[in-house]
Amino acid sequence: MDIFEAHKERIITGIALLAAVLIVGLIDNFFVMWLVFGGVYLLAFKEAEKLFGVEKDHLFPFALGTWLLAGVYPYGDDLFVLAGVVYASAVAFNKELLWKDFLPFIYPTAGMLFMLTMYQEYGILSLLWLLAVVALSDIGAYVVGKSIGKTKFCETSPNKTMEGVVGGVAVATIGGLFFGLPIVDFSIAFVISFMVAVSSIFGDLFESSLKRSAGVKDSGDLLPGHGGVLDRIDGYLFGGIIMLVLLRGLV
Repeated sequence: MDIFEAHKERIITGIALLAAVLIVGLIDNFFVMWLVFGGVYLLAFKEAEKLFGVEKDHLFPFALGTWLLAGVYPYGDDLFVLAGVVYASAVAFNKELLWKDFLPFIYPTAGMLFMLTMYQEYGILSLLWLLAVVALSDIGAYVVGKSIGKTKFCETSPNKTMEGVVGGVAVATIGGLFFGLPIVDFSIAFVISFMVAVSSIFGDLFESSLKRSAGVKDSGDLLPGHGGVLDRIDGYLFGGIIMLVLLRGLV
């Protein structure tokens, strides 16, 4: 009871998020997935603007336009490259534009577009696989780190230990195998699970570095007990890119 009371907000929010994910997964419809991902993306984009220190009125409409286009264009990940070409052209034309303003179109935009494309190409099971690997990586790292963690992993995230990271990757790789086997064979499931687990660790570290630079504890306060949207999806933004690239390259 004491543990529940101490983490009441976090547990309730976590259960609500899990229920929402399960409902969307059971519906398994592209329009619903695009709509839900879009809501998550736009909230994360606003948080990223603050973390990067580039809160500009003209950026959000472009983010919205990018996601609207992703709903009708079959290769969503290409839109990330297209956005880079368009912005590079704009910077060349208008010297008042700054490259720093493009950062939210890299993070979280790239990861969200890659995950939407992965759903289009490999179905709901690929997203379930990604969800399992990243979640198991977090859980494994926390449990092992709290149990035997002694060696600091890096300065960016002082609470992370080398033992926790290795334990998290091991748990996620082994557990991820079972979620990957309906899509690919054993060896490929192992490689992809391992690489996604590692990338999710660095996705978390990247967001931690952004928060440290911005001087904030969380990316936002939308999710009670969890912080902001980016705090919940940081590992998926890196993991989704790695998983889609490997699925395309190895399958």
